[in-house]
Amino acid sequence: MATADKSIDPRILDCAKAEFLAKGYLGASLAEICGAAGVTTGALYKRYKGKEDLFAALVDGTIEDLGEIVRVKRLAPERLSDDELIRAWDMDREYMLWWFRYLYDRYDAMRLLLTRSEGTKYSGFEHEWVEAMRSATCAYYREAYRRGLTHADVSEREMHVMLSAFWMTIYEPIVHGFSWEDVSALSDKICDLFDWYKLLGFPKG
Repeated sequence: MATADKSIDPRILDCAKAEFLAKGYLGASLAEICGAAGVTTGALYKRYKGKEDLFAALVDGTIEDLGEIVRVKRLAPERLSDDELIRAWDMDREYMLWWFRYLYDRYDAMRLLLTRSEGTKYSGFEHEWVEAMRSATCAYYREAYRRGLTHADVSEREMHVMLSAFWMTIYEPIVHGFSWEDVSALSDKICDLFDWYKLLGFPKG
């Protein structure tokens, strides 16, 4: 009995990633991917339904990882102490670098989602992520407001605008190919730009 060639899947995925990153989803060619991977189109179709299924194989792991962050963030904020609820808005260099490291560990998938996904079901990824985070974040703000920890009146529309601006500063270094050294230098500036304590009326210290 012939032994299945287990090297085929990694080769297909590596070549697909290179093709999608170079040409985007719409410009990518399955024939080019197969040629670069040294496999037949039949071998590819035994593993993937088509081009979008192949694209999904490269990004779904990152989508699931980000979804888990939202799930954890949605845990009932009413269980937090007043101090924990206030500190949830503390954004310092350590926090910013954690986020950048998390996304840079998934750099290629993030570039595919942010810059190469037109024509796929992921083409609105950045907006859908902001909306998911807005929904989770507003629950923290509303609970703090209910307790009288802040009296700043911020609507959900306003929160969406602020979070869109915030996440754009996180996305752009990936979109424009910043090195890790560039990102590390940028993180302090982002912390200065987004003072959530001030924006939302929380006491400092």
